Amino acid sequence: MVAKRAFTKRASDLELQRLYRAFATLDDPAEVKALMDDLCTIREVDEMAQRLDVAFRLDAGESYTAIQEQTGISAATIARVSKCLNYGAQGYRRVIDGEQ
Repeated sequence: MVAKRAFTKRASDLELQRLYRAFATLDDPAEVKALMDDLCTIREVDEMAQRLDVAFRLDAGESYTAIQEQTGISAATIARVSKCLNYGAQGYRRVIDGEQ
């Protein structure tokens, strides 16, 4: 019998590295979509897409208020994305710069 792991426990380094490598092997957006559909709930994918949209909007100079009014995304989420965009691991920045 396989022991069940509590949902509150963080993934191991091995599990995380496997996940990152899985995404790195994909070259086509359709392949990424297929993996995301298998890994995540619709809500999780929507939330990630919304956060990325917020990053693009912030980078374009939109205000928190305008973003919140136009999207309905909470100020806390916008602030978190802003913090990551400015002080995080530069993941948002790489994606934004890659789109331009």
